[in-house]
Amino acid sequence: MALVTLSSCLYSTIQCVSQFKRKLGVAGVSEASPKSSTAIAAVGVGGKQRTVPELNDGIANFYNESSGVWEEIWGEHMHHGYYDLNSNGTANHVQAQIRMIDESLQWAGISEDEDIRPTSIVDVGCGIGGSSRHLARKFNAKVTGITLSPIQAQRATALTAEQGLSNSVNFQVADALNQPFADGAFDFVWSMESGEHMPDKRKFLQELMRVTAPNGRILIVTWCHRDLKPEELSLAADELELLDKICDSYYLPAWCSPSDYVEIAQSLGLKDVKSADWSEFVTPFWPAVMVSAMSFKGLAGLAKAGWTTIKGALAMGLMVQGYQKGLIKFALITARKP
Repeated sequence: MALVTLSSCLYSTIQCVSQFKRKLGVAGVSEASPKSSTAIAAVGVGGKQRTVPELNDGIANFYNESSGVWEEIWGEHMHHGYYDLNSNGTANHVQAQIRMIDESLQWAGISEDEDIRPTSIVDVGCGIGGSSRHLARKFNAKVTGITLSPIQAQRATALTAEQGLSNSVNFQVADALNQPFADGAFDFVWSMESGEHMPDKRKFLQELMRVTAPNGRILIVTWCHRDLKPEELSLAADELELLDKICDSYYLPAWCSPSDYVEIAQSLGLKDVKSADWSEFVTPFWPAVMVSAMSFKGLAGLAKAGWTTIKGALAMGLMVQGYQKGLIKFALITARKP
């Protein structure tokens, strides 16, 4: 009976997939900063008022509970995939996730050349270590992953041992805003879809900058809300309401725009700052996740995982709506530490 009820709820949510046909966003690169929604503070908009400890506990518990279900259905990579434009949704989604890593690295100019490749990398918000292991192999680098979830860190360590990478990849339970590393410890700082969880975006970038070595590079791939139009002072009420619902389900603090990230990075003295909107390249992702959740395996996994994971699954349609409205942007921001 529980599976039937859950299936019914997810079926109602998944109806919006049929409307998700048009192109989303426009991929582009911005060297300057358009109008910012939150100025340098980047406190963002949307999001329930939770304390930082409450957020951290909520994030850790969410991923403690949900990571096993995700891995069982989707594998070791816990992030969007990169798809060809006008993809019909039949792409190999695991390959699309790996492609997202490689396309992001190429966009940011991270070279595999032996003389300039990164040799020490931190994966901020590492999940179960999919990106960490991929980066270690790609660059023959030492990689450290950090996560708030002890379950994720344990599983990441186990998978790394199974894949014979324990000598080059390790994991710690740590807060991205207070990392246990020396200044300049890494020549490449990687953050794949963890920035949206950070309650203080300025402090987040400050900490990423602190652990980056001189001339090292930072790459953030994250969820943002759209930039404000010149005549706007804030997002519309219905947009704020939608973001609030997403925040409640995924333990997110207030959102910010890509321009906010650019403005903060420039104000901190980072160089070669640029951003891009890849919303159109991730179009098939959330509909595919919703379809997989509707499978018997998906429904059984959700029921076993518990209410927090189920609540997240029921909110997937909100993400689809956000992309469809042009409210949610899949953003990349990169910069070099001088």
